Amino acid sequence: MSIGLGHDCDLTVSRMVGFGAYLDAGELGEVLLPSQYVSAGLAVGDSLRVFLYLDSEARPVATTRRPKARVGEFAYLSVVANTEVGAFLDWGLEKDLLVPFAEQHLPMRVGQSYLVYVYIDDVDGRIVASSKIDKFLDDLAPPDFRAGQTVDLIIANSTELGFKAIINHRYWGLLYKNEVFERLSFGQSIRGYIKQVRADGRIDLSLQGGAETRDRYERIIEDYLRAHDGFALVHDKSDPLLIEQLFGMSKKAFKKAIGGLYRQRRISIEATGIRLLE
Repeated sequence: MSIGLGHDCDLTVSRMVGFGAYLDAGELGEVLLPSQYVSAGLAVGDSLRVFLYLDSEARPVATTRRPKARVGEFAYLSVVANTEVGAFLDWGLEKDLLVPFAEQHLPMRVGQSYLVYVYIDDVDGRIVASSKIDKFLDDLAPPDFRAGQTVDLIIANSTELGFKAIINHRYWGLLYKNEVFERLSFGQSIRGYIKQVRADGRIDLSLQGGAETRDRYERIIEDYLRAHDGFALVHDKSDPLLIEQLFGMSKKAFKKAIGGLYRQRRISIEATGIRLLE
């Protein structure tokens, strides 16, 4: 694994000093792990996982704390201070993360949270953030994306069609609002699925897909039946709005779930509804 600022690295202790431990960081040289992060019994030759960033004097330093975002990632972070050089965000480390004025999509306010991208400034090598997120994202899918693939999403915006989401910290995708049956919030991280890559290379997403989702929907239906004397006046011909109100899922997902339960002989499908088989 390469060693670089803004990332987690496995480093070896090269020497112990009164104010901490020095770690061998390859081309970065020896990097200090301050004493408050040195565990009892740590010795020369031991290896440990640390995060590397710059201290207030622009020197590489190590910490065993984990930041809320790493270089190359997006995160929803809160502003803790405004200064003459920009806004500072809480990203989980002692030294806050700078968003220069030139990288603020809108002026940032203390106490508010913003979706930002973390990167290394080419000019001075500092780790900084930007809320101008579009310039760090690609609209078009990579060649290896496939339908049904599991991806990590961050909800980034809403449109008339639905919710724009950041896929794997790199690509734009779209969740259609008529296929979303749960409350989503700006900056939320959630697991999703590639629904399709369109002919123009743009990516449609879904929150429903895979065995994990099917199992969850089956449990929701079974739990509902148990709470209602084992029967529900709903079936595969029922109104989609009724299905959404009762189970929080689309009619398509509901039909797949009851089909699975029926094949497993856990429910029966009757003329007026579905019944739990115990």
